[in-house]
Amino acid sequence: MKTMLDERSKSLLKTLVERYIADGQPVGSRTLSKASGLELSPATIRNVMADLEELGLIASPHTSAGRIPTARGYRLFVDTMLTAQPALLGADARPIETQLQPDQPQRVIASAAHLLSSLSSFVGVVTAPRKPSVFHHIEFLRLGERRVLVIMVSPDGDVQNRVIFTAQDLNQAELAEASNRLNAHYAGLTLEAVRERLRSEVDALKGEIGLLMNTAVQVGTEALEHEEERVVISGERNLLTVQDFNNDMGSLRRLFEMFEQKTQLMRLLDVSSRAEGVRIYIGGESQVVPFEELSIVSAPYEVDGQVVGTLGVIGPTRMAYDRMIQIVDITSRMVSNALSQK
Repeated sequence: MKTMLDERSKSLLKTLVERYIADGQPVGSRTLSKASGLELSPATIRNVMADLEELGLIASPHTSAGRIPTARGYRLFVDTMLTAQPALLGADARPIETQLQPDQPQRVIASAAHLLSSLSSFVGVVTAPRKPSVFHHIEFLRLGERRVLVIMVSPDGDVQNRVIFTAQDLNQAELAEASNRLNAHYAGLTLEAVRERLRSEVDALKGEIGLLMNTAVQVGTEALEHEEERVVISGERNLLTVQDFNNDMGSLRRLFEMFEQKTQLMRLLDVSSRAEGVRIYIGGESQVVPFEELSIVSAPYEVDGQVVGTLGVIGPTRMAYDRMIQIVDITSRMVSNALSQK
């Protein structure tokens, strides 16, 4: 797409996106002529805008002769035309340094979400650090025919209880054999490591006992992931004042449902955690962001060099991306520093 545009077209697209972000109004050819600083006739500008519209980079709202950027236009702008300014935040960066001091992880995460929201005036979101899924001790107790209670204890004393159903009825002696084998050979390993080892050693295990152990590991993994996959959200009400949303109650309702249920949000942020540095997801360009009017600027954060969570800003596609990138980047580094200090 970039190679299909000459310098004049790129300059006008950049100006149009910047004007629309700043003013929130469709940009006409006269405004574009003044703002771009290019010595072009209105007819030439109209022709360039027609070409940009044909390429799917801008669109014309029904109620205006001006143009607005599409998701495709925003993506080209973000990827090739955006230049971050190091001192953009200025004094606004100081609250991040002062409020994200080494403390309890939950307090750092809550403070980070609040800061992201207050600095951006949109929604701040942070996924809590995931603890490694490690078990210290496991027990199987027979509850009745083909019903078994799995008791799993983590190294820090957390206890998970789950009832599972087995294909065959097992007596307590057989269940004790499975418990003893897991505790003797696998305690202290992550559940993922246990699963891999069980997979390679399945032939050495008795059929039903092997299935029981694999089922227990799967249940433990799901339980621990469910406990740890928490999302801290701050500033949802800010979207009520966003011009792009406040006239569309349907969009607002769907957005608040996403914040309330969090499952969809977790999947989205999980994609972000696998990327390096700041990433921008623009609604309408893919299935990653489910709402056309929404953009997400996110970045992973680390503890002692390991990525443990994601944070970001959720707001309208018409946002000051250069500023949001800096807010997210600085907050990510400060959270990493605060959580890595013992």
